[in-house]
Amino acid sequence: MRPLPEAMPDVDRPFVTRVPPDPYVRIDTCDYSLDPRLVGRRVELRVSQREILAASLDTSELACRHARSFARHRTITALEHARALRELRGAPAEPEVEQRPLTRYDALIPA
Repeated sequence: MRPLPEAMPDVDRPFVTRVPPDPYVRIDTCDYSLDPRLVGRRVELRVSQREILAASLDTSELACRHARSFARHRTITALEHARALRELRGAPAEPEVEQRPLTRYDALIPA
């Protein structure tokens, strides 16, 4: 057998699409979230065996980076995309939760 070439061939699948109003892109049977602030703009997607990567064509801004899932019919949403979508749709922000010092509980419960 011959040795492998020094530079491996590029096997990523690149394609260009426009970010829809519901900012998800379907790769095989899984839906991956895109940055909702880029709705209506064109992004270049690169699909590899390990990750899904998308960048805006006009500003090169990162639209998404997800680990590739080979499970069927999954929806993968990045936390920052969900928060940005909630803000853009005018939903209320996440509630503020009070954090008490643990010394209060130590005073209430004798050891």
